[in-house]
Amino acid sequence: MANKAESESSLRASKWSLKGMNALVTGGTRGIGHAVVEELAGFGAAVHTCSRNEAELTKCLKEWRDKGFLVTGSVCDASLKPQREKLVQEVASLFNGKLNILVNNVGTNIRKPTTEFTAEEYSLIMSTNFESTYHLCQLAHPLLKESGAGSIVFISSVGGLVSIGSGSIYAATKGAINQLNSYLACEWAKDNIRCNCVAPWYTKTSLVEHLLDNKKFLEEIVSKTPLQRVAEAGEVSSLVAFLCLPAASYITGQVISVDGGMTVNGFEPKMRPS
Repeated sequence: MANKAESESSLRASKWSLKGMNALVTGGTRGIGHAVVEELAGFGAAVHTCSRNEAELTKCLKEWRDKGFLVTGSVCDASLKPQREKLVQEVASLFNGKLNILVNNVGTNIRKPTTEFTAEEYSLIMSTNFESTYHLCQLAHPLLKESGAGSIVFISSVGGLVSIGSGSIYAATKGAINQLNSYLACEWAKDNIRCNCVAPWYTKTSLVEHLLDNKKFLEEIVSKTPLQRVAEAGEVSSLVAFLCLPAASYITGQVISVDGGMTVNGFEPKMRPS
């Protein structure tokens, strides 16, 4: 009986651990990406991340080493195809041709009315947010399949589900990511690759901190959030980590909003762009 209890306890513990697994997290030096790196590493995963800013990456890597986390990194602009290809080649070499987890986190935004966007701004947002995500999934597919139990988590946005005044191009990229997630969950299930999507509401990150400094804007956000506060990056990363754990092995194709209890369906907040 004791051996059986110990065996069950060990099995239960293994469901809530990423020990022996590896992960690639894009844009991992700031905001949600940074929190995800720490969350996955805290569960025992070996994590590789990337950033366009070499100094910022070097600083983060040192901090993670000091915490005892197994994290490596590459300088990479995910909006550029050759750099994406180089990144995945580095990951393949580092993790011996296998990848358990891919977190597509990198993203950017320019907030303005639709009629004022330039062609260059359109290309920048599309290439950074959606094209990079799509291509990295293609590049990482063989590695995820080889692992025998792959997991992709997309960082989307409530803005991909309803209008939140974040800009039409940003919203379009996030909506496309939501649909890509659903499609790949079906197409790649045969390869034992799960795909899920986390769609945060306003979260304290460098992408929106200038907006949240505006007291009137912040009050408007909070008034539409049942928990009456903006999310912390660590509250989003906890959900991302759960979706990567063996405990979530039967969860795939989900788009999960992190919105403080807000009902998204039919929700049309009248948010003014900054």
